[in-house]
Amino acid sequence: MRLFTSKILRRSRLSPPLSQFSSSHSLFGSSIQHHHNHNRPLSCFRRCSSVLLSPPHHYCFSFSRRFSSQPNLSESDDPFLPVQALISLLDAYHDATDFPWWIIISSSTVAMRLALFPLVVLQLKKLKRIGEVLPKLPPPFPPPLSGRSFRDQIALFWKEKKAAGCPSVFWFISSFTFQVPCFFLWIMSIRRMSLDHHPGFDSGGFLWLQDLTGYPHGVLGPIFPLIIAGLHFTNVQVSFQKSSLQHVPGSLGLLTKIYRIYLQLLTLPILIATFNVPQGCLVYWLTNGSLSLIQLLCLRNPNVLEFLGLPIKKNPVVAPTNKEKGSSGVADICILTKQGEISANSLSPAELVVYSVKVLTDGRRDTAIRLLRLALEKDPDHARALLIMGQTLLQNKQFAEAAESLESAISKLLVAGHPTEVGKIDLLILSSQWAGIANIRQGKMEEGLLHLERIAQLEEPVDPKIKAHYYDGLFMLASALLNVDRKAESLKYLQMCAAYDPAYNTYFEFLETDSTDFASDLASSRRDF
Repeated sequence: MRLFTSKILRRSRLSPPLSQFSSSHSLFGSSIQHHHNHNRPLSCFRRCSSVLLSPPHHYCFSFSRRFSSQPNLSESDDPFLPVQALISLLDAYHDATDFPWWIIISSSTVAMRLALFPLVVLQLKKLKRIGEVLPKLPPPFPPPLSGRSFRDQIALFWKEKKAAGCPSVFWFISSFTFQVPCFFLWIMSIRRMSLDHHPGFDSGGFLWLQDLTGYPHGVLGPIFPLIIAGLHFTNVQVSFQKSSLQHVPGSLGLLTKIYRIYLQLLTLPILIATFNVPQGCLVYWLTNGSLSLIQLLCLRNPNVLEFLGLPIKKNPVVAPTNKEKGSSGVADICILTKQGEISANSLSPAELVVYSVKVLTDGRRDTAIRLLRLALEKDPDHARALLIMGQTLLQNKQFAEAAESLESAISKLLVAGHPTEVGKIDLLILSSQWAGIANIRQGKMEEGLLHLERIAQLEEPVDPKIKAHYYDGLFMLASALLNVDRKAESLKYLQMCAAYDPAYNTYFEFLETDSTDFASDLASSRRDF
């Protein structure tokens, strides 16, 4: 009411007191008294006084605005509908419970966050589903040299996404779109109540914040603003503490780091803002920030995640990045995952092999070799680790070391005779073909042919993927035989490859021209591994 009155006084021109009226007013007053004494009708006096004693037009406006008990607020002064609704709801809650206003504000904030929490849980479940489906979908943008237009590629992406039942990308920002409007709605409503000196706000606080309509002041005034700013900074740190996104190479990792720095720098504007809002808003802001921190910590607890039916984050969930510290020792490799930084020594050989493949896709062969060596230290008989080690060394043109690793893998696979398991047959085919290439590159043609002929002694696999590897090996054998003038045998294996895949027909011209560099061209251009 005091704020409203001050607005009226500023906007209205005050009327002068009656003693400052001109002498004509006094004469008119005495004239009226004279007519009254001569028994003029009272109605006439009232009509005359109502007309002639009225001050000029602008004075009339001043009297009505100044003394009216029900001032007419303009529409711009009225809060918009959601704020009015929330103020009415808080009033009803206060009338029903008669709690102090600081308890009303805090408990309503808790109720609001509890109402929004199921949305957060649903969002995490949707994001889990997106994480499972998205890697299996075609890329939304056409790959280089694919010949596809952007329109065709995006249409294919949306078609496959719908068929796989992948949730909408809206779920990435769903909780944000609800929590931010609710935050500002509560702030605006409580600020409005404070500025309007809502009944009970001047004594509805606690501790040194008894007056919720006032602003932070005095020696203890900065305490709540500093706590609120500190909570914001802590929430940012906890949110990014175990996030692997900031360690992802490329533009995504850079954007994540920039966004984290932006949120950290936002602490200062928040601190300034808290000194410029009524103390009633600080009660809400403090409660909301505390609940955000509690929610973050709870959603990192495996027991809470299991209770809510959310996925428990494990180490190999996402493709990691590796952080190398100083020395070249394998023990110094730390792998950064969603659960934080873990030592490579704590991983099993199978996990180390998986991580090495993911590292190789980023082109970091040295780190992959170190991980593979650690896996072989833990399990010297791990054939897959030996195979990938040999392929990686072959890419580094370390042909002798590559041949040694690949031949070791072959001996492990043949220790109990020819393998019968599908996975081991595939490893034997791949190890034999690349061991052959590694020896041929060193000029050891006989040793290379020995490994490649081992593939021809195997039966044709049934599995399509292994069958493709099988015929790749036969094709390498054909090229090697051609280089040692065994043209008939080379033709035999090349015909077998062409019967499997007509694309091999294009290589018959090499056979006709007796190319002596066939195997070399093949090893360098056919495939890496």
